Amino acid sequence: MGLLEPETFMNLSGECVTEALRYLPVEDWKKDLVVVSDDVDLPFGRLRLRPGGGAGGHRGLRDIIDRLGGDGFARLRFGVGRPAGVPMDTADYVLQGFSDAEEKGLGERLDAAVDALVAILFDGVEKAMNHVNRA
Repeated sequence: MGLLEPETFMNLSGECVTEALRYLPVEDWKKDLVVVSDDVDLPFGRLRLRPGGGAGGHRGLRDIIDRLGGDGFARLRFGVGRPAGVPMDTADYVLQGFSDAEEKGLGERLDAAVDALVAILFDGVEKAMNHVNRA
């Protein structure tokens, strides 16, 4: 098991993922890779786990899919919401800090994300989805 925090620009996430997969002892990336990403289409702190699928407009996921040549890896999406009532570029929004209210609940929501990853490791994606997607 390994944890990778890319140091590339988010839109080039596939670069570091494919490089890491060349060096890590991963037999089948479709089974063993889990990508955690932010998601503006989910309310703050909401988690969504899927065994595969498209990029959903997320450029970092799109780059990973393109570079791997497929989308069969699990992804855990962490909701960051959308800007309320203020027209703002999505990239600018996700790069700004959390609000005071979000900061107060962030620790609890990050703990839930860690619990989801642990469930994936021990129970597999399908079983973990039943727990994660209900909360």
